[in-house]
Amino acid sequence: MKYMLMFWDDNFAEPLPEGETVSLAAIRAWVDEMTGRGIRLHGSSLAYATEARIVRVRDGEMLVSDGPYAETKEQVGGYDVIECADLDTAIKVAAAHPLASTATVEVRPLEDFPGD
Repeated sequence: MKYMLMFWDDNFAEPLPEGETVSLAAIRAWVDEMTGRGIRLHGSSLAYATEARIVRVRDGEMLVSDGPYAETKEQVGGYDVIECADLDTAIKVAAAHPLASTATVEVRPLEDFPGD
């Protein structure tokens, strides 16, 4: 089964203050390990939420507004798609991610799209 891990944190809304860092080496090690084990299928960090745009089409008219849509300090800063035997395994994989100690990791099953 495939799962999406979404990484929520208030530090993803805007750039971190000067001097604050995230251990990119630890994240890279997790990515390399999970990819090597065939668990991580793909993923990416996202640009800051201040770069987001919200797109809606209403009555045939396209409406575009600055993002993020959610009126909250926490924003999604990245994602990974993993494949695991079950939800319990996916939760353990998510808990092993370095961002689990500083951010919130949402684990959500992906549903098959009809025809895929």
